Amino acid sequence: MHPTLVFADRTWPPEAMAELADRISGGLRALGLGEGDTAAVMLRNGPAYVATTIACRRAGVYLVSVNWHFKAAEAGFLLADSGARVLLVHDDLQAQITGGVPEGVAVQAVPQDETQGIGWAAAFGQGQDVLPPATGVAFNTVVYTSGTTGRPKGVRRLPVPAERRAAIDAANQQVGRTVYGVTAASRALLSAPMYHSATMSFVLSCCGAGATLVLEPGFSAERTLALIEHHRITHAYLVPTMYQRLLALPDAVRARHDLSSLQQVSSTGSPCAPELKRRMIDWFGPVITEAYGSSEAGYTTFIDSATWLQRPGSAGRALGEAQVRILDEAGAPVPAGQMGLIYVRQPAMPDFTYIGRDEARAAIGREGLVTLGDMGYLDADGYLFICDRQSDMVISGGVNIYPAEIEAELLTMPGVADAAVFGIPDAEFGEGLAAAVQLHPGAAVDAPAVQAWLRERLANYKVPRTIAFHDSLPREDTGKIFKRRLREPYWEGVARRI
Repeated sequence: MHPTLVFADRTWPPEAMAELADRISGGLRALGLGEGDTAAVMLRNGPAYVATTIACRRAGVYLVSVNWHFKAAEAGFLLADSGARVLLVHDDLQAQITGGVPEGVAVQAVPQDETQGIGWAAAFGQGQDVLPPATGVAFNTVVYTSGTTGRPKGVRRLPVPAERRAAIDAANQQVGRTVYGVTAASRALLSAPMYHSATMSFVLSCCGAGATLVLEPGFSAERTLALIEHHRITHAYLVPTMYQRLLALPDAVRARHDLSSLQQVSSTGSPCAPELKRRMIDWFGPVITEAYGSSEAGYTTFIDSATWLQRPGSAGRALGEAQVRILDEAGAPVPAGQMGLIYVRQPAMPDFTYIGRDEARAAIGREGLVTLGDMGYLDADGYLFICDRQSDMVISGGVNIYPAEIEAELLTMPGVADAAVFGIPDAEFGEGLAAAVQLHPGAAVDAPAVQAWLRERLANYKVPRTIAFHDSLPREDTGKIFKRRLREPYWEGVARRI
C-alpha cells in the first residue's frame, strides 16, 4: 500500500507516491543496486525521502539515513562503515560533506526546492525497470547507534527465512498498530525529522497502512495545533521537547484550536517527565501513549494514558510477545521492585548484527535477550519502571547524543589536556550537554573557543551549552572518568526518570 502524502500544502495521492517510488527504484537499479545492497539518503523531510523509503523497503535495499546536520567526517564514517553504494543528498547540503564521501559512492544531488525535487524523482529512473520485490530482506533500515566507544555502530537486520517472513511481518505490523495506532482511515502528523529510527518507523507504519500522512519540514508549536484542527488529525508523533513548546504557548492560543479529532499521540524517542506528561494528558485528553524500545530490539513495552495515570512514571508492560527481564550483573533474575539491568527481546523483529562489530553484538546478549545498559525494575504486575542509564548516552529533545564522540574532538583541540561530556537538566530538551575541560598549564582557552572548535567539526546540537574548566578531572585507577561526580551537582534536587 502507499500513503496519501500532504507536504507544503500539496497533496500526493497513493498512485502518485507509487509512481515516484517506482521511478526512484528504477534509478537505483540503473546504478547497479539490488536486494541486500545499501543506499544512503541525506535529505530533509519531503516526498522524495518518503518515496525513496518505499522503494528501498519494497526491494530489500538497506537504507541508511544520514542526519542532514552532519559534517564531512560524520557523514563519511556512516557511508564507509555501512558500505553504501549510492548517496541521495539535497544539493545545498553537499558543501558541508565535501571530502567526506568515500570513493566509489555514486552521489545523486536532489534539488532542495521541493517542486524541482519532485521533478528529479519523477525523472530519476525514467525508462528503467524497477527493482524486483525482496525475498529475504524484510527490515531494511540501518540505524546507527553507539555507547561509549565514540564511534557509532550500525544496526543491520538479518535476512528473514522465507518460511518465517509472513509471521514476522504480521507480528511487526501488530506492534506498529499498537504503538502508533495508524490505520487506512488515519490522518497522521509528523514534524520531526525522518532520519531518526523512531520517526522512520512512524512513516513506515503510515505507508504500510495506506494512511494520510501530513509531513512537515520542521516543528512549530502553534502550526502543529493549526494542522491538527485543519486536517482533523487523528494520530501524531510528538516528543517531550515538543510537549514543552506546546505547553509554553499562551492560554489564548492553546484555546483557539479544536483538537477533538486526536485519537492517539505517540511518544517513543525519549523519556518524558511525569509532570510534563500529566499536563499533556490534562490538555489533549487520554490520547498520550508511550513505548520503550531501542534500535536494536524494537519496541518492547507500551502504556496508554489511562494505565499511566494509575502507575505514573511507568513505561508499560511487555508488548505483544516481547520478553522483559531484570537481571543483575551476573545474569541472575532480581525480584519485583528491585533495580537491575533491563534485558529484552521482541520476536516481531528479526535478529540483528552490528556492522563489523561482532564482539559488541555478543557483549549485549544473554540467553537470546539484549540490554542497552538501561537500569530499571518490574513491579508486581509486570510494569516496567526505568530508573537510570548505565551508559553515558544523553537524550536531548529525543536525539541520542554520544559523549565519547564529542570528547574525542575536544582532545584534539590545542590547549585541552582532558575532557568529559555528560548530560545535565534542561527545561526544554529534558537533557542538555555539559563539558568539563582540563587545560594544559598556561593554555588560554575559554568557553566560546571550545564551542567554536566543536561547531566546525560536529553538528551544532552536539556542542555543549555549558563549559566548565577544572584543574583536574576525577578518574578511577583504571583511567575511566568518574562522570557521576561531575554530573551529580547539576542534578541535585531534580526529579528525573533518567
